[in-house]
Amino acid sequence: MFRFKCATCGEWHDGMPSFGADAPLYYYAIPEPDREDRCRLSTDTCVIDDEFFFIRGCIEIPVIGAVDPYVWGVWVSLSRKSFDEFVSIFDAPDRSKFGPYFGWLSNSFLVYPESQNLKTNVHIREPGSRPFIELEPTDHPLAVEQRTGITVERVSEIYAAYMHEPPVKE
Repeated sequence: MFRFKCATCGEWHDGMPSFGADAPLYYYAIPEPDREDRCRLSTDTCVIDDEFFFIRGCIEIPVIGAVDPYVWGVWVSLSRKSFDEFVSIFDAPDRSKFGPYFGWLSNSFLVYPESQNLKTNVHIREPGSRPFIELEPTDHPLAVEQRTGITVERVSEIYAAYMHEPPVKE
């Protein structure tokens, strides 16, 4: 079993952590009172103003020496055509034969420089699995980590950034 020591609290934790966004960034730009009328958000898709289309997927980062990858749950914008096809094949047993689809990442992370609108390819997987999000191979640290992997210490740093308050500077 994967195990790591938290970089902040020093506690040992079992299992591979993962973090994800509940909605695409653009959703949060819509004033909260307007969201019910302008947004259709489910666990797998989001449509805003019947003009912007998002699906939820996974950026997988290999962890050196571990079996399971570190997974970021993310949202990616798609064209209307790609989104409509994705929705039409969502429950199809052979849906992994479709795509990949071009998309734009619609998330930001505490542990990376701005990542909104990184280019992606969305690879559909079998029913029950969220799409695999492949980042364009750039020098952005998230894209580099997806290609080269991260250490257990990096997993610990990510966990600490999301699970603990930042230290107070005096």
